[in-house]
Amino acid sequence: MRLSVVLVSVLFLPFIEAQVPHWGPCPEPTVQPTFNLKQFMGRWFEIAKLPAQFEKGRCIETNFTLTTDSSIRVVSSEILKGELRKIEGIGVIEDIKNPAKLGISYSYVLPYSPYWILSTDYVNSALVYSCTDILRLFHVDFAWILGRTRSLPDSTVEKARETFAKNNIDVSRMVASRQQGCDKTL
Repeated sequence: MRLSVVLVSVLFLPFIEAQVPHWGPCPEPTVQPTFNLKQFMGRWFEIAKLPAQFEKGRCIETNFTLTTDSSIRVVSSEILKGELRKIEGIGVIEDIKNPAKLGISYSYVLPYSPYWILSTDYVNSALVYSCTDILRLFHVDFAWILGRTRSLPDSTVEKARETFAKNNIDVSRMVASRQQGCDKTL
């Protein structure tokens, strides 16, 4: 068993360098009850996040567009080294009985990653969580505080952090996203 833990650590650690690994399986947070996918559509700005290898720039935002009753087009963008970079993906409701648990993939060769809406009022803010188990020995998770505007009141951000904590999600390494100078021409 000890050798397998070491082997798994050596093999997977380079892939999760910027992420937040934790021992044990993923937590099972409560998601938004009676989630309405149609109301969630539109432009969301990243306010704060757990560090993620795939997000290194500033002015990060995602635009969701409904394609069917249970699938969406996802376009995420960031400014990195003075260049606007975009990536397009597909999101699906994985269980129609629990529509707040979405799966998102940015490549047809990769499986859908969890994208769970823990809380949203649809017009101001949303809390999103994603977690992947690695052989149930440890997990890598992501958490985002999103806003319909590039900033949210400190009290809203603090309340969001408390919601994550109540769901056993460690946000001690959560950082504010850089949303300054986003409207300037590149």
